[in-house]
Amino acid sequence: MQSSPQAASPEPMSLLTFTQGISTVINSNPYLKDCWVVAELADFQIKGRHAYGQLIEKNESGETVARINATIWSTQLSHITRKFSNAVGQNISYGMKLLLKLSAACNPLFGLSANITDIDPSYTLGDMERLRREILERLKKEGIIDANKKIVMPVAPQRIAVISSDGAAGYGDFMNQLDSSGFTFYPLLYPAVLQGERTVPSILGALDRIEQLSDFWDCVVIIRGGGATSDLNAFDNIELARRMALCQIPVIVGIGHERDNTVLDFIAHTRCKTPTAVAAFLIDSLAQAELRAEQLTHAIVERTRTLSGSENQRLAHLAAMIPAVAPARINAEKHRLDRLSALLSGAAQTGLTRAGNRLADIVSRIARSSSSLIAAQRTMLEDILPKIGNATMQRMILEQRHLQSLAGMIDVLSPKATLSRGYSITRINGKAVKSVTRLTPGTEIETLLPDGSVSSIITRHNDSHTPI
Repeated sequence: MQSSPQAASPEPMSLLTFTQGISTVINSNPYLKDCWVVAELADFQIKGRHAYGQLIEKNESGETVARINATIWSTQLSHITRKFSNAVGQNISYGMKLLLKLSAACNPLFGLSANITDIDPSYTLGDMERLRREILERLKKEGIIDANKKIVMPVAPQRIAVISSDGAAGYGDFMNQLDSSGFTFYPLLYPAVLQGERTVPSILGALDRIEQLSDFWDCVVIIRGGGATSDLNAFDNIELARRMALCQIPVIVGIGHERDNTVLDFIAHTRCKTPTAVAAFLIDSLAQAELRAEQLTHAIVERTRTLSGSENQRLAHLAAMIPAVAPARINAEKHRLDRLSALLSGAAQTGLTRAGNRLADIVSRIARSSSSLIAAQRTMLEDILPKIGNATMQRMILEQRHLQSLAGMIDVLSPKATLSRGYSITRINGKAVKSVTRLTPGTEIETLLPDGSVSSIITRHNDSHTPI
């Protein structure tokens, strides 16, 4: 059986033709036009008249599961960005979740992308509010959401640690208002960055430095006035919120405008909308304290006057009663002393009688017990004396033997015994020579032998290293 002839291979197409075919299919597909899509903005920058970015989607584990490049052409750019910032109060920026109207676009040279033609700001507003609620709920579960609010604010807070941007208009307004208040404050600036990516670490560092002197400060003030509303994103941060909630000093915040709300506004001990509102709160606290002090001073003066009048009346009444009361009181005390004297005499006689009887009883007991004790001690001595004599004799015998042993050892170790064993002793000026180094030519020495001694003059000597 013959095999059928093999079909001829189709003519290969160019890559351009292939990509153009893909582009035609995608660009002409009505289902990929003006689709509303939820995505996270992973990158965004305006170059020239157009804006370019990247949209991503992440799963529950935080892994990116989809990604596409996106473009806003100049014809829609100003309209979309203005619409978003007016509604949200912030500019479009990295990390935001957005609801976008997308149209798929495919170019043979640049590949697949998505054109952004519209945006729904209400979705982003909802997502931002959701993030705030999640942070607050987390702090509530940790039991610290009201921790800073529970710290007692001093009645007259004057020593103020200020976290703000050095040279910022809000900080200047705050200080001017304190200076012109007529009260004395002791503010100290801890400079920090209050906008951009450095906001959170900068504020955390300032709080760390402030709490090193926590016993000194009455309160901490975090103020930021003016500026772009988009810079408030940093204040919706779980790490910063937790750190401020656990701060051991009451925290007052004034970090936005009247219509702005951040997580820190809910965590702080006291929330004021602007730096000048924070200054007004502090000034009012001192004014209230001053008023309360004046009221208490007035009350003390009035109370003192009232008590002084009452006491003067009481003293006058007592003074009038003294002439009538004194003789009666003196007679009463005299009768009391007479009764006490009679009682004391009888009690003394009774006490002496009892003491005498007790003493006689003690003397009788001592006489009876001493005779028995003496007899017992005499018997014990009679038993001990023979034992003492025997022990003394045994001890003397032992000591005599010990002395004899020592005498024998002395004889064995004496110089005389050494000489008798064939040794001699050499002396210089009556002292024994123990080393040849003491013998120099011309030295006179005395040599002791068992039967006498001889004198000699040293002419030479050999040390231990010189052969004999």
